Amino acid sequence: MYFFAKNKLFAKKIIFATMEEDYIKLIFGLKLKQIRTDKNLSLFGLSKLSGLSKSYLNEIENGKKYPKPDKIAILSEKLDVPYDQMVSLKLDKNLAPIGDILQSKILKEIPLEVFGIKESNLIDIVANAPAKVNAFISTIIKIAQYYNFSRESFYLASVRSFQEANKNYFEDLEQSVLKFAKAYQIDLNQKITSKDLEDILTEEFGYNIKNDELGKYEILGNLRSVFVPQTKTLLLTNEIDEAQRTFIYAKELANNFLEINERLYTFPWIKFDTFDQVLNNFYASYFAGALIIPKAKIKTRLTEIFEKDTFDNSLFLETIDAFNASPESFYQRLTNILPKAFNIQNLFFLRFTHQANSNKFHLKKELHLSHQHSPRANETNEHYCRRWVSLNLLEKIGKSKKEHEFDMQISDFENDDVKYLVMSSATKDPFRDNHYRSISVGLLINKQLQRKLSFLDDSKIKNQNVGVTCELCAIENCKVRQVPPTILDKLARNKKIENIVEDLNAKFIS
Repeated sequence: MYFFAKNKLFAKKIIFATMEEDYIKLIFGLKLKQIRTDKNLSLFGLSKLSGLSKSYLNEIENGKKYPKPDKIAILSEKLDVPYDQMVSLKLDKNLAPIGDILQSKILKEIPLEVFGIKESNLIDIVANAPAKVNAFISTIIKIAQYYNFSRESFYLASVRSFQEANKNYFEDLEQSVLKFAKAYQIDLNQKITSKDLEDILTEEFGYNIKNDELGKYEILGNLRSVFVPQTKTLLLTNEIDEAQRTFIYAKELANNFLEINERLYTFPWIKFDTFDQVLNNFYASYFAGALIIPKAKIKTRLTEIFEKDTFDNSLFLETIDAFNASPESFYQRLTNILPKAFNIQNLFFLRFTHQANSNKFHLKKELHLSHQHSPRANETNEHYCRRWVSLNLLEKIGKSKKEHEFDMQISDFENDDVKYLVMSSATKDPFRDNHYRSISVGLLINKQLQRKLSFLDDSKIKNQNVGVTCELCAIENCKVRQVPPTILDKLARNKKIENIVEDLNAKFIS
């Protein structure tokens, strides 16, 4: 069913075997091309020297063919390079990064077909411009090392890019939810409870659910669930609320209904070994969100909110409460529904965490649809703008001790000449004392959004000039500024120097 049919797994093994053969051909071709150019030989010259046709040599260098041993022996003799060196998969320093990437598990584990990439195209790109590709790969590796970019981070970034490329909407998963609801007679117009889903897990899929085991181990911290596949035992912590329990059950049902075999067994994840595990975890989470917050129901409620001339704060909060889901799940579901159902495709999603009475805010999750929007993560310890509603709510809930704080604002990024309507909710972290998190969705304000949201001109919605980080912010006399605009000052100083040099050139040009 869905992506996970057994024949696909078999086909994937064949694809990987083929890819490995092609990589061997490509590496040989890269080496031959490098040796030839180092000796200042053209393809025509190597053809005359070796007696092999120019077209045949061209195919070898482009990774299309791998020569037979007798042909390799001829090339070895004429180029004065040891045979073993010719056939070795080891590349010299200049081409080593390409070899590392081509032989790494990353390319074997990422299903390129998911991203619409043909491995033949990938090989052609490398073969046709090895020096440029090598420089690009080396740059990526250095950036990854500089920012401590792990393999896990790479996988998560790949999934995020996959979501963004599909506008974070997957019709086949939406249809799977409808089929599941019909098969198990679940009324999607009613609020779904954990009991509804637990009965299906235990009776249909033979689950054994234990609620008192994880709490015995203090070191497990915020681990909410562990699934033991051998005995179909689902271990849960007692600290989860009804919404979290429902979501965990929905993800387990997704793994079974979608026939996902290569999956993660803890929530949240501790580690993962392959890209498929990360991608499948996303599929299961999407299915769970679509089951608990059905498309038709949330679309109807959002339409009612959008058609009002003023923003109805109570109605929005009632809409969140209409589903047995956390505010985070609700906001994530908005990123599925708004692009598809309302054609609102320019949006971002942010999740911040914060410890009360501290001065640090951590952007733990983000998603940008249509393009890279202004509020985004930085890895250089810059200070996020304290004018964002996302951060204000975190400070507010830390003082109020409420279960849920909501607010919205129009954020005007003057430097980028864009405005966003930002809706944000802050809640307590149930697994860490004195810690809070905020979830925000920002919608780019343009003519299309003005047509969709009748309340957009509501004078009660606060309009705030904001920056991205203090280091890059030009707002003067900001009372919540954490540090001076050091990066902006440096850019301005460099621009001034550049202008003076241009003036000097003009003055003494004659």
